[in-house]
Amino acid sequence: MQAALKENEVAFAHGALTALRAEVARVIAGPAATVDLLATALLAQGHVLLEGVPGVAKTTMVKTFAHSLGCTSRRIQFTADLLPSDITGTYVLSPRDGTFSFRAGPIFAHVVLADEINRAPAKTQAALLEAMQEKQVTIDGERFVLASPFFVLATQNPIDFEGTYPLPEAQIDRFMIRIRMGYPTPEEELRMLKLHGSVAPTSASVLSPERVFELQSMASRVHIEESLLGYAIALTTATRRDPRVVLGVSPRGTLAMVHAAKAHALLRGRAFVTPDDIRELAPSVLAHRMVLAGEHEGSLDARDNIVRDVLKKVSYRGTA
Repeated sequence: MQAALKENEVAFAHGALTALRAEVARVIAGPAATVDLLATALLAQGHVLLEGVPGVAKTTMVKTFAHSLGCTSRRIQFTADLLPSDITGTYVLSPRDGTFSFRAGPIFAHVVLADEINRAPAKTQAALLEAMQEKQVTIDGERFVLASPFFVLATQNPIDFEGTYPLPEAQIDRFMIRIRMGYPTPEEELRMLKLHGSVAPTSASVLSPERVFELQSMASRVHIEESLLGYAIALTTATRRDPRVVLGVSPRGTLAMVHAAKAHALLRGRAFVTPDDIRELAPSVLAHRMVLAGEHEGSLDARDNIVRDVLKKVSYRGTA
């Protein structure tokens, strides 16, 4: 059994995470909720799928966040001709001595930006599955362990479907959190114009791989009452019984909900989870994991609405 978090550990984590959020906000004019969701997924050792129309700073947000972590980062531009070996790496022949040596692909980094992930064919998308789930890749029968921490941030355009390959449900389920990035408010857009009007600002590194790993370890030790575990189960069970849903949230989704809630509590400076942690995160953690009936599938808001309806129907029974 893991030791409970001490007050000084919580204070240390809260200070480090506050500095991270402030550094990203210095460069990005978007809503603070987006940065909080990125930080939550990072602490919970999950991965993030960002959806939004072109030009809303999805890539800029991810690059700024990665640089602020002080971790190595690589960007993969997904295209229709991208091969699995372009991601994982391959063995190359040395003409000088006639031997093969391994050339690592961009997956060997702490933070991997998979830009427009739905533009690559299924076999290339599948190359990420083992890496995201097992934090390893297998090349020609040889196993390679990836860096720790390992964090995948993928972007996709939910509107432009020409020349794209929809992500299979098995891969979507590997993303702990889905973030929908819409157009900024007039105030946010004005701040963006002021920030990037001449020379675009760059972020500084406020953390390190070792510090991120330490924060992840702290997040795993956040306390959650058994009644809250039951609440998470009740929410995911309700999605499986909704008549608008063909395939509800899987047990993996329930586990992701618990891990994300613990990370969110630490982000808020607490050593324990509250019902509000689960309620606040539920749309981002659960909505993308559902397969809807045909008449509801085309709506971008349908999944979020179903989760909100479930939150209204399922009440928390227990002590907060």
